[in-house]
Amino acid sequence: MYFAKVIGTVWATRKDENLVGFKLQFIQPLTAELKKVGDPLVAVDTVGAGPGETVFYITAREATIPLPVEMAPVDASIVGIVDRVDIVREGH
Repeated sequence: MYFAKVIGTVWATRKDENLVGFKLQFIQPLTAELKKVGDPLVAVDTVGAGPGETVFYITAREATIPLPVEMAPVDASIVGIVDRVDIVREGH
């Protein structure tokens, strides 16, 4: 799983029938310190996240696991909304 911030919503008047009922979100991947890393991507929102929220997402074949279908054209799925991240540094 990876961290990201929801930076926008994709509005699609037509999409694969296996994605009907699911929102598509633009997400910006983040490091564990919540700093931007890499390029934004589109992910299927399975948890009802909104713009500005920090989320965690999965990619590759596992991205279809949260969907109620066996196969769908999905590379990334949002699977949780992050309430807080606590990082413990050695020596602190």
